[in-house]
Amino acid sequence: MEPAKGSFTASDGAGFFTLTIAAENPRYELLHVHGVGEHSGRWIERLTQLAARGARVTTFDLRGHGQSEGPRMHIDDFEDFTSDVAEIALETAAASGLPWVLYGHSIGGLISAGYLIDRRVPTPNLAVLSAPALGDGTPAVKRAAAKILGKIAPSMTMKTPIAGDQLSRDSKVGEAYEADPLVQQFGSVGLGRAVFAEQARLASRTGEITIPTLVIHGADDTLVPTAASAPLAQSVSVDRKVYPGLRHELHFEPEGAQVIGDIADWIDRKLS
Repeated sequence: MEPAKGSFTASDGAGFFTLTIAAENPRYELLHVHGVGEHSGRWIERLTQLAARGARVTTFDLRGHGQSEGPRMHIDDFEDFTSDVAEIALETAAASGLPWVLYGHSIGGLISAGYLIDRRVPTPNLAVLSAPALGDGTPAVKRAAAKILGKIAPSMTMKTPIAGDQLSRDSKVGEAYEADPLVQQFGSVGLGRAVFAEQARLASRTGEITIPTLVIHGADDTLVPTAASAPLAQSVSVDRKVYPGLRHELHFEPEGAQVIGDIADWIDRKLS
């Protein structure tokens, strides 16, 4: 089950790198949105596992990430990310007529949460939010600095607060992350400002999700505290599962295959 490389051009002319991994006779479509600084290629093994369970998976490198176009790790408005998801979904996951699932991790989870809360179209049948970055451990003084600098020097870059050992208990995951030439460990203050603004915009609206949604989070996540996803459970449409002992990238923990299996099981139950 080899990933098929592809491309997509957004309405503003930006080019995106895409990967498609498909079951022989897919029962549903899944559009995957990765986290900040990383790229779709890191996910191939786990997304292949979902494809083996009956999905046609489409994933892509976010704007300014990996092999997609755009200023590296910089956006002026978080809406750019959300609009990209809507456009790519329209051309891929929502195009076949099969049920489709929106799956976002970390910043991808923040993007996907906003997509669901704002009731963007095309509308997914189901959603999965993995460690959604609706909040984080950034000190208030740094948030204030990003707000100011994001206005006067938005393209200025800073080191991202991500250490390899925060991702997984498996040391090889962090080592591979830090050695990966497509992983970006510096982001603009404009990106930081946009992320903080989106978190603030959604803070009072976390109970508004109406699409059946699975939220998963590692109890030992030090990048996105587990408490950040707790308000999502206010919605009757949300099932939330916290995994004891797991860190930020649940899918890359030693238990990662089981985590993905749990996701596939949940999708199967909902679709049936």
